[in-house]
Amino acid sequence: MATRLTADQLYPGSNPGLGFHKEKNMDIRVQKTYEGLFTLEDIREIFRQSLPSGLDPGEEQALQSRISTLKQIVSDIEHAAGTPAITKIAGTLDIRCREEDFINIHPIQAAGRLTPEARKALISYGDGYSTCDTCRKPFRLDKISKPPIAEFHEELAKFLNMDQARVVPGARRGFQAVNATLVEKGDSVIVSALAHYTEFLAVEGAGGVVKEVPLSKGNIVTGDATAEKIEEVKREIGRLPKLVMIDHFDYQFANEHEVAAVAKVAHQYDIPFLYNGAYTVGVQPVDGKKIGADFVIGSGHKSMASVAPSGVLATTDEWAPKVLRTTQMLGDVTKRKFGIKEVEMLGCTLMGGTLLSMMASFPAVKERTLRWEEEVEKSNFFMERLLQIEGSRILSEYPRKHTLTKVDTTGSFDTVAKTHKRRGFYFSDELSSRGIAGEFAGATRTWKLNTYGLTWNQVRYLADAFIEIAEKYQLNMKK
Repeated sequence: MATRLTADQLYPGSNPGLGFHKEKNMDIRVQKTYEGLFTLEDIREIFRQSLPSGLDPGEEQALQSRISTLKQIVSDIEHAAGTPAITKIAGTLDIRCREEDFINIHPIQAAGRLTPEARKALISYGDGYSTCDTCRKPFRLDKISKPPIAEFHEELAKFLNMDQARVVPGARRGFQAVNATLVEKGDSVIVSALAHYTEFLAVEGAGGVVKEVPLSKGNIVTGDATAEKIEEVKREIGRLPKLVMIDHFDYQFANEHEVAAVAKVAHQYDIPFLYNGAYTVGVQPVDGKKIGADFVIGSGHKSMASVAPSGVLATTDEWAPKVLRTTQMLGDVTKRKFGIKEVEMLGCTLMGGTLLSMMASFPAVKERTLRWEEEVEKSNFFMERLLQIEGSRILSEYPRKHTLTKVDTTGSFDTVAKTHKRRGFYFSDELSSRGIAGEFAGATRTWKLNTYGLTWNQVRYLADAFIEIAEKYQLNMKK
């Protein structure tokens, strides 16, 4: 394993465990890179405050002063020198350097890391209504041609092999739109026994009731179990559910569920099927029509390298007139009508940097879905190494089919926590000192991690770090 200084060696007096990866452990070159970016923003603000005719003498002097500061910062980066000049943004916000200083294995952050292109788009389009610079009639987000938002909507639908797509403020707003369209008070909706809480809320918000499909012994939702649940609901309330909504990979174990079989069953009962791709759209190929989905929901900030909150709702031409219906309401006094606005979208959805980050990341996102098998291979490589530590278990299905995994280290790392003065936080300390972040702080029993997007060098380093910690505390290793 390559030698890497601990946080205490790099930054004497720091305590990474107590701080849970506080940015005081930042590499000085990372610190100075941020200071350089902030200085460039200060320079940018000078131009924003100036007249179109150019800078006045005072502004020119301020510009030159900032340029001198920037030159010094660049020198500090080049020589790994200097001391932190900026520790807070707006006096209260810490500089977030998790992705620069650490290998981040946080279960829900991995596939939402912004690409360099998305970060650049955020700098350029961060202003609130920046998408609206050239908005013309019919004054709707998905019709804007510059930047090419209309074209992006078409590409999204094609990417998912669906007919129409809309961007939404997170997958949850996609669930909400579909449920608000199809479900009325007292109606039932079929969900998984591992369904995300936002699916429950979407059903409740529409006045419906969730009915959960029981899991198999391997914690899998099957087509047969879904059919049995539909029949049970039919017997209980005398009518069929209005919607079947199942995750491809759930958030608790990231097990793969029989979505194609479930879709087939739903259609046999003439019930629409919503495919929850929060953990698939943007990381692996998704073919909505091949699956049999009437609706495909994806998460931009979870799996499409986009700023939160962002997501996608795609549907077929059959259901588009319903879920994408336009308003028919008239004002009683003014007789105003906004007929082009889509009710469930509340007119327009993602404005500014949120949408543009998704658009900027999209070429890389499309390309990376073609390398999904390699990402799963990396996940299994790490899990194989973890299982070498006696007492460690994989609670998710194994071998892994996803990069998100739930593990149980009660019989390994937790045995140390029982007597360690830092209890379970010793494990966070050890990982942090090796430049690893994202595990549940203090967790040494059951917890989740995600290896998505790590390079092979990072995955090997990660595996070596776990073995190294186990050996340090004399845990038994399998031959």
